Amino acid sequence: MQPCGHSGKLFPHEDLRLTILDLRLRREGMLLGLTAVLVAYFLVWLPGPAVGLRFLGFEIGEWIKFLGVGMARNYFYLPPITLGLMLALWTAVWPTNWKAWLARGTAVAVSLLAFPAVEAVLSEPPSEWLLRLALIGLVTVVAAAAHWLGRWPHLVWILIALLGLAGGLLPGWEYGVVRPLVAQVVAQPIGIGIGVWLNGAGHLLAAALAMIETSSLFRLRRTKK
Repeated sequence: MQPCGHSGKLFPHEDLRLTILDLRLRREGMLLGLTAVLVAYFLVWLPGPAVGLRFLGFEIGEWIKFLGVGMARNYFYLPPITLGLMLALWTAVWPTNWKAWLARGTAVAVSLLAFPAVEAVLSEPPSEWLLRLALIGLVTVVAAAAHWLGRWPHLVWILIALLGLAGGLLPGWEYGVVRPLVAQVVAQPIGIGIGVWLNGAGHLLAAALAMIETSSLFRLRRTKK
Protein backbone atom coordinates (compact mmCIF):
# COMPACT_ATOMS: atom_id res chain seq x y z
CA MET A 1 0.00 0.00 0.00
CA GLN A 2 1.34 3.44 -0.92
CA PRO A 3 1.59 5.86 2.08
CA CYS A 4 0.97 9.01 0.06
CA GLY A 5 -2.06 10.41 -1.73
CA HIS A 6 -3.42 9.70 -5.19
CA SER A 7 -0.05 10.29 -6.91
CA GLY A 8 1.33 7.00 -5.63
CA LYS A 9 4.62 8.66 -4.63
CA LEU A 10 6.31 8.68 -1.26
CA PHE A 11 6.75 12.47 -1.57
CA PRO A 12 3.57 14.06 -3.01
CA HIS A 13 5.38 17.29 -3.92
CA GLU A 14 8.28 15.59 -5.71
CA ASP A 15 6.93 16.33 -9.19
CA LEU A 16 6.41 19.99 -8.31
CA ARG A 17 9.96 20.35 -6.97
CA LEU A 18 11.40 18.72 -10.08
CA THR A 19 9.32 20.99 -12.30
CA ILE A 20 10.53 24.12 -10.47
CA LEU A 21 14.14 22.90 -10.69
CA ASP A 22 13.74 22.19 -14.40
CA LEU A 23 12.30 25.63 -15.05
CA ARG A 24 15.11 27.27 -13.08
CA LEU A 25 17.75 25.37 -15.04
CA ARG A 26 16.15 26.40 -18.34
CA ARG A 27 16.00 30.04 -17.25
CA GLU A 28 19.62 30.05 -16.13
CA GLY A 29 20.63 28.22 -19.29
CA MET A 30 18.93 30.83 -21.44
CA LEU A 31 20.64 33.62 -19.51
CA LEU A 32 23.96 31.83 -19.95
CA GLY A 33 23.43 31.49 -23.70
CA LEU A 34 22.49 35.14 -24.19
CA THR A 35 25.40 36.30 -22.03
CA ALA A 36 27.78 34.15 -24.08
CA VAL A 37 26.58 35.84 -27.27
CA LEU A 38 27.22 39.30 -25.82
CA VAL A 39 30.67 38.39 -24.49
CA ALA A 40 31.59 36.72 -27.79
CA TYR A 41 31.01 39.96 -29.70
CA PHE A 42 33.82 41.58 -27.71
CA LEU A 43 36.26 38.73 -28.20
CA VAL A 44 38.61 37.96 -31.08
CA TRP A 45 36.92 36.58 -34.18
CA LEU A 46 39.75 36.95 -36.64
CA PRO A 47 43.11 36.02 -35.03
CA GLY A 48 45.46 37.65 -37.52
CA PRO A 49 49.24 37.28 -37.42
CA ALA A 50 49.76 40.74 -35.91
CA VAL A 51 47.95 42.88 -33.37
CA GLY A 52 46.71 45.23 -36.09
CA LEU A 53 45.17 42.30 -37.93
CA ARG A 54 43.25 40.82 -35.00
CA PHE A 55 39.63 41.84 -35.07
CA LEU A 56 36.92 41.58 -32.46
CA GLY A 57 33.36 40.69 -33.32
CA PHE A 58 32.15 44.28 -33.56
CA GLU A 59 35.16 45.25 -35.71
CA ILE A 60 35.28 42.56 -38.34
CA GLY A 61 32.20 43.68 -40.29
CA GLU A 62 33.72 47.07 -40.99
CA TRP A 63 37.13 45.76 -41.93
CA ILE A 64 36.09 43.05 -44.36
CA LYS A 65 34.17 45.46 -46.57
CA PHE A 66 37.54 46.21 -48.17
CA LEU A 67 37.65 42.58 -49.34
CA GLY A 68 34.66 43.13 -51.58
CA VAL A 69 32.27 40.74 -49.84
CA GLY A 70 29.35 43.12 -50.38
CA MET A 71 26.14 42.82 -48.37
CA ALA A 72 27.26 39.48 -46.90
CA ARG A 73 29.31 41.42 -44.34
CA ASN A 74 26.02 42.24 -42.60
CA TYR A 75 26.09 38.73 -41.16
CA PHE A 76 28.79 39.95 -38.79
CA TYR A 77 26.37 42.56 -37.45
CA LEU A 78 23.73 39.89 -36.84
CA PRO A 79 24.70 38.79 -33.29
CA PRO A 80 23.63 41.99 -31.47
CA ILE A 81 20.41 42.00 -33.51
CA THR A 82 19.51 38.39 -32.80
CA LEU A 83 20.56 38.83 -29.18
CA GLY A 84 18.35 41.90 -28.82
CA LEU A 85 15.40 40.15 -30.44
CA MET A 86 15.78 36.99 -28.37
CA LEU A 87 16.02 38.96 -25.13
CA ALA A 88 13.02 41.12 -26.02
CA LEU A 89 10.96 38.07 -26.98
CA TRP A 90 11.99 36.18 -23.87
CA THR A 91 10.57 38.95 -21.69
CA ALA A 92 7.19 38.35 -23.35
CA VAL A 93 6.77 35.28 -21.13
CA TRP A 94 7.99 37.06 -17.99
CA PRO A 95 5.70 38.66 -15.40
CA THR A 96 5.07 42.27 -16.33
CA ASN A 97 7.19 44.34 -13.96
CA TRP A 98 10.13 46.73 -13.95
CA LYS A 99 12.58 43.89 -14.53
CA ALA A 100 10.89 42.99 -17.78
CA TRP A 101 10.96 46.58 -19.03
CA LEU A 102 14.60 46.96 -17.94
CA ALA A 103 15.48 43.85 -19.94
CA ARG A 104 13.61 45.22 -22.97
CA GLY A 105 15.58 48.45 -22.75
CA THR A 106 18.74 46.37 -22.52
CA ALA A 107 17.69 44.50 -25.66
CA VAL A 108 17.43 47.76 -27.59
CA ALA A 109 20.76 48.99 -26.18
CA VAL A 110 22.49 45.76 -27.22
CA SER A 111 21.14 46.04 -30.76
CA LEU A 112 22.83 49.44 -31.06
CA LEU A 113 26.15 47.61 -31.30
CA ALA A 114 25.16 47.10 -34.93
CA PHE A 115 24.59 50.83 -35.45
CA PRO A 116 26.57 52.12 -38.45
CA ALA A 117 29.21 54.76 -37.99
CA VAL A 118 28.05 58.31 -38.57
CA GLU A 119 30.70 58.68 -41.26
CA ALA A 120 29.24 55.69 -43.10
CA VAL A 121 25.72 57.13 -42.97
CA LEU A 122 26.94 60.47 -44.33
CA SER A 123 29.34 59.25 -47.00
CA GLU A 124 28.31 55.74 -48.06
CA PRO A 125 25.28 54.56 -50.06
CA PRO A 126 22.24 53.41 -48.03
CA SER A 127 22.85 49.82 -49.10
CA GLU A 128 25.83 49.79 -46.74
CA TRP A 129 23.92 50.71 -43.58
CA LEU A 130 20.15 50.96 -44.08
CA LEU A 131 19.45 47.29 -43.33
CA ARG A 132 21.16 47.56 -39.98
CA LEU A 133 19.09 50.59 -39.03
CA ALA A 134 15.93 48.74 -40.05
CA LEU A 135 16.86 45.74 -37.90
CA ILE A 136 17.60 47.96 -34.90
CA GLY A 137 14.17 49.48 -35.45
CA LEU A 138 12.69 45.97 -35.49
CA VAL A 139 14.30 45.21 -32.12
CA THR A 140 12.79 48.41 -30.73
CA VAL A 141 9.32 47.50 -32.02
CA VAL A 142 9.51 43.96 -30.64
CA ALA A 143 10.70 45.24 -27.26
CA ALA A 144 7.81 47.69 -27.11
CA ALA A 145 5.28 45.01 -28.13
CA ALA A 146 6.69 42.20 -25.97
CA HIS A 147 4.00 42.66 -23.32
CA TRP A 148 1.30 41.79 -25.87
CA LEU A 149 3.30 39.06 -27.57
CA GLY A 150 3.07 37.08 -24.35
CA ARG A 151 -0.43 36.02 -25.45
CA TRP A 152 1.21 33.65 -27.93
CA PRO A 153 3.99 31.84 -26.00
CA HIS A 154 4.28 29.13 -28.65
CA LEU A 155 5.09 31.73 -31.29
CA VAL A 156 7.53 33.49 -28.95
CA TRP A 157 9.58 30.35 -28.33
CA ILE A 158 9.53 29.31 -31.99
CA LEU A 159 10.87 32.74 -32.99
CA ILE A 160 13.59 32.56 -30.34
CA ALA A 161 14.62 29.13 -31.66
CA LEU A 162 14.80 30.42 -35.23
CA LEU A 163 16.79 33.48 -34.18
CA GLY A 164 19.18 31.29 -32.21
CA LEU A 165 19.80 29.13 -35.26
CA ALA A 166 20.27 32.15 -37.54
CA GLY A 167 22.61 33.97 -35.16
CA GLY A 168 24.60 30.84 -34.44
CA LEU A 169 25.06 29.58 -37.99
CA LEU A 170 25.06 32.53 -40.40
CA PRO A 171 27.96 34.58 -38.96
CA GLY A 172 30.06 31.43 -38.59
CA TRP A 173 29.27 30.40 -42.14
CA GLU A 174 30.24 33.83 -43.45
CA TYR A 175 33.46 33.71 -41.45
CA GLY A 176 34.23 30.45 -43.22
CA VAL A 177 33.78 32.26 -46.53
CA VAL A 178 35.91 35.26 -45.54
CA ARG A 179 38.68 33.34 -43.81
CA PRO A 180 40.50 32.13 -46.96
CA LEU A 181 40.25 35.63 -48.46
CA VAL A 182 41.97 37.10 -45.43
CA ALA A 183 44.58 34.35 -45.48
CA GLN A 184 45.33 35.22 -49.09
CA VAL A 185 45.72 38.92 -48.29
CA VAL A 186 48.08 38.41 -45.36
CA ALA A 187 49.81 35.41 -46.98
CA GLN A 188 49.44 33.38 -43.79
CA PRO A 189 46.92 30.83 -42.52
CA ILE A 190 44.14 32.31 -40.41
CA GLY A 191 42.50 30.49 -37.54
CA ILE A 192 39.07 30.78 -36.01
CA GLY A 193 38.82 33.13 -33.05
CA ILE A 194 37.18 32.14 -29.78
CA GLY A 195 34.48 34.72 -30.41
CA VAL A 196 33.18 32.73 -33.39
CA TRP A 197 32.92 29.56 -31.30
CA LEU A 198 31.35 31.26 -28.28
CA ASN A 199 28.84 33.12 -30.45
CA GLY A 200 27.75 29.87 -32.06
CA ALA A 201 27.57 28.04 -28.74
CA GLY A 202 25.53 30.79 -27.05
CA HIS A 203 23.05 31.10 -29.90
CA LEU A 204 22.60 27.35 -30.29
CA LEU A 205 22.12 26.89 -26.54
CA ALA A 206 19.35 29.50 -26.62
CA ALA A 207 17.81 27.81 -29.67
CA ALA A 208 17.90 24.38 -28.01
CA LEU A 209 16.25 25.68 -24.84
CA ALA A 210 13.59 27.46 -26.89
CA MET A 211 12.84 24.21 -28.71
CA ILE A 212 12.47 22.44 -25.35
CA GLU A 213 10.05 25.14 -24.17
CA THR A 214 8.05 24.84 -27.39
CA SER A 215 7.86 21.07 -27.03
CA SER A 216 6.73 21.42 -23.39
CA LEU A 217 3.97 23.83 -24.34
CA PHE A 218 2.66 21.53 -27.06
CA ARG A 219 2.70 18.55 -24.67
CA LEU A 220 0.82 20.61 -22.09
CA ARG A 221 -1.77 21.55 -24.69
CA ARG A 222 -2.31 17.89 -25.61
CA THR A 223 -2.77 16.84 -21.98
CA LYS A 224 -5.46 19.49 -21.52
CA LYS A 225 -7.54 18.12 -24.42
